[in-house]
Amino acid sequence: MRGGEKVLESLCERFPQAEVFTLVHVRGSVSPTIERLGPHTSFVQRLPFVKRLYRVYLPLFPTAIEQFDLDRFDLIVSTSHCCAKSIVRTGRARHLCYCLTPMRYAWDQFDAYFGPDRVGRAGTVVMRRVMARLARWDRDTAGRADRYVAISHYVADRIRRYYNREATVVYPPVDTEFFSPATSLVSEPAGGDRYALVVSALVPYKRVDLAIEACRLAGVPLRVVGDGPERPRLERASHADVTFLGRRSDEDVRDLYRRAAVTLLPGEEDFGIVPVEAQACGSPVVALGRGGALETVLPEETGVLVDEPSAAAFADGIGRAMSRRFDPSLIRRHAERFSRERFSDEMAALITAEA
Repeated sequence: MRGGEKVLESLCERFPQAEVFTLVHVRGSVSPTIERLGPHTSFVQRLPFVKRLYRVYLPLFPTAIEQFDLDRFDLIVSTSHCCAKSIVRTGRARHLCYCLTPMRYAWDQFDAYFGPDRVGRAGTVVMRRVMARLARWDRDTAGRADRYVAISHYVADRIRRYYNREATVVYPPVDTEFFSPATSLVSEPAGGDRYALVVSALVPYKRVDLAIEACRLAGVPLRVVGDGPERPRLERASHADVTFLGRRSDEDVRDLYRRAAVTLLPGEEDFGIVPVEAQACGSPVVALGRGGALETVLPEETGVLVDEPSAAAFADGIGRAMSRRFDPSLIRRHAERFSRERFSDEMAALITAEA
């Protein structure tokens, strides 16, 4: 599961009598904790090939989210990166929105998703109109939530900019009990035949292409965990020392974190759970010094922050990280600040205050 689903899982554990509503649900794609609640789905669920083509139906999401009948509820908690914040509720109900981020593709990263090199010139023209309309709807419905909670101060700034609303910050949950170091924490310089690691959905804004080129320049093998629409293009652009591992179990990912020389975060993230998981395993991180990484990575203590999103800058950051000694115990302690228990307690306090 990705970060949004892990947020939902934690909320379902804390509030097991809740009902779950979602635009689309693919059975087996989420944990038993969520499955047990039998998520209610929208009409998008019944559209052709929705499991594979759900992104195509994005223009229908506003209509779908507004058609949920929530009249019997007094308290609604939404987790939103797209349109869940815009549910329609009764006047008596309170609505707390845990906002993963205002939708990137409609506001400030249109070209990364719908530029001519992605969907062609004609596609860009069409999608620019669609996204402009979606952005207006997103802005106009920002008042439907009574309170916003953001996953980072970076996202709180985005909420202020695009929605003109203030937000409390509660960092998302990271399973620091599961993601843990190997039996012994040994401080030793990175190097030898160890590898750099990327764990990511293979979509444009993640900038996995930058990590591939940086590792080529640094002469460091790269392992890539994850899948997505960018995978064919990335494989064509890769070199011999890049291994695409596809989707892997949590146990496999934990083992890869533990053995990696560095874990890379080449894109600008709203929070970035992967760097925290890596740090929970005692592994240093090389991350772009923007967005959520500024809140999760301590420069020169738990990793290296890179000033600009270029392959050369990242190659330099990889070299610096692999030539120094990091203290795995310190890295681990820092990651423990982002535990599931902390998230659950902070969110429960906010939800209780709204009830």
